[in-house]
Amino acid sequence: MPSWNLFLVFATLVAIAGAVFDWRSGRKATEGEGVEGEIPNSLTLGALAVAPIAWFIFGAKTGGARVGLEAAGFSVAGALTCGAIPLMLWRAGAMGGGDVKLLAAIGAIVRPLVGIEAEFWAFAAAAILAPARLAWEGKLFRTLGNSLTLVVNPLLPKAKRKEISREEMTWFRFGPAIAVGTLLASLFHWQRLP
Repeated sequence: MPSWNLFLVFATLVAIAGAVFDWRSGRKATEGEGVEGEIPNSLTLGALAVAPIAWFIFGAKTGGARVGLEAAGFSVAGALTCGAIPLMLWRAGAMGGGDVKLLAAIGAIVRPLVGIEAEFWAFAAAAILAPARLAWEGKLFRTLGNSLTLVVNPLLPKAKRKEISREEMTWFRFGPAIAVGTLLASLFHWQRLP
């Protein structure tokens, strides 16, 4: 197995573990038991710390210390690149902090280009999974109405704006979509031995 494939496998395993934690905590929240941790920092921050070190070792082994430093630098660039937009979404209240850290960790493991691709596929998967889940739960039309209200509100005079309470908002567990996106990007970039 080429060494690049080991990084793809590592990214996919981290994403799947994050999805499992996110899914389980989401189910607990709906069952009234409270959320216990969602995506753990030990998983996301651990992967963020290990990825540049692993890339340095891989690069130094194949091309010396300079190549190792470049590889580690690209790993850090992947974390920053893949964490930028999710961080903005988190600040706006549209995404959970664990999701931001998980996407940054995936970016650090597979570096910027494949990380952005994994992120793209994750958002595409969420665009399919979220409406399906909402339809299953009977919340699709109410959520679409709330979304339309959020879009139209800034265009209306203050007296005509409709307030949407936090209880009416629907939260979507993004971890499973990140796992799907990472798996797809990994499959697309898998290298076969000649």
